[in-house]
Amino acid sequence: MAVVGRQSIQFDKAPFIIEAAAIVGKKEGEGPFGPLFDKVEEDGFFGKKTWEEAEGELQRQTAKKVLEKAKLTRMDMRYVFAGDLLEQMTASTFGLMGYEIPLIGIYGACSTMGEGLMLASMITAAGYADYTLAVASSHFAAAEKEFRFPLNYGSQRPLSATWTVTGCGAVIVGAEGMYGGNKKRPNARVTGVTTGKVIDYGQKDSMNMGACMAGAACDTIYQNFMDFGRRPEDYDRIITGDLGYVGKTLLLSLLKEKGFDITKQHDDCGILIFNQEKQDTHSGGSGCGCSGAMFAAHILRQVEKGAWKRVLFLPTGALLSKVSFNENRTVPGIAHGVVLEHC
Repeated sequence: MAVVGRQSIQFDKAPFIIEAAAIVGKKEGEGPFGPLFDKVEEDGFFGKKTWEEAEGELQRQTAKKVLEKAKLTRMDMRYVFAGDLLEQMTASTFGLMGYEIPLIGIYGACSTMGEGLMLASMITAAGYADYTLAVASSHFAAAEKEFRFPLNYGSQRPLSATWTVTGCGAVIVGAEGMYGGNKKRPNARVTGVTTGKVIDYGQKDSMNMGACMAGAACDTIYQNFMDFGRRPEDYDRIITGDLGYVGKTLLLSLLKEKGFDITKQHDDCGILIFNQEKQDTHSGGSGCGCSGAMFAAHILRQVEKGAWKRVLFLPTGALLSKVSFNENRTVPGIAHGVVLEHC
């Protein structure tokens, strides 16, 4: 590995994406990418009694699915990097406990999939693991209960609000020569990462997460360009996690002020996952599971088949808690960049 610039790493022995899986809820399955997900669960409780238990079951099922697809077992995994949006990451704790894989719990709010994939790639590229697993999830009802209002309250949502995705993405990262039970060399690898900083633009509206995170997305994309000496045209796609329609507009404006126009390259998982007109999700989708599920079901597949040669995957997160919000603190943002290339 080589340290590049101020915040990035270029992998000399770039790890491969062995396999990925995505499981989502009913609403997500009704969106444009419904047929691409590994499973669409009609029952929002996933057979459990509470929303929190449901999210844990969602993680368990997604981890099981990705291991099956890769023809690997839990014993092949050296580490699992996992996180969610619940207090003390209880979905990850209870959902993955039965696998008995060494767990490194992570929290980056909705940027958790990027954080997990970045750390899994780093530890694999450094030679400390043959296989690592990255998992991130969110659940609409659990997140509403955690950060906003219980569903029974019937709170009205402003147009700037996003809809937390019920979904989970699980990704297996492998070292050179470790191609899983399929024994076929994968067609996608992580060639570099750019770790984001906490960026605070003074936003306080928890119903406008896009505005809270746009500054962080701008900062990490700009730093990626600086560290690797690249421009927007060096990427086929630059895909943020869940800025939504409001955040996308702000991001494009902020980057233009810095001299970069990514209009042609930019997509956002929160915009892609739902049909705004038919599904009434206001500013789009959000949550750890938004970028996680879209990475596994869509982004990775486009890179694997060579439709996109190089992608900057940039999950975004709003770093608030119930306590910080109720104490009238600002909502800082963070974004982690993962460079994915066809091979």
